[in-house]
Amino acid sequence: MPAETHTHHAPLDREAVLAVVRDQLGVILEIDPASVLEGDSLTADLHADSIALIELVEALEEEYSERTAGFEIDSEDLDELQTVRDAVDYVLSRLG
Repeated sequence: MPAETHTHHAPLDREAVLAVVRDQLGVILEIDPASVLEGDSLTADLHADSIALIELVEALEEEYSERTAGFEIDSEDLDELQTVRDAVDYVLSRLG
């Protein structure tokens, strides 16, 4: 049986997830979220270190666990999150 989602949230779309990822990266990396592009490499372009990536994962888990019970980013999947686009795609695939 699929996890129940809360209906009081707006529907998720790519732009909404991208906005959350940008906002979180802005806070974590202390940069302007508007400067974060979907094609940016998390490490090469945004200079996120492993601690920043862990903070991003925790922030996304907190944000989306309210929508989907048990939303979690598997630690073995972290290597796949190379770009902002990868992070957005991953969240959308997990919530899908």
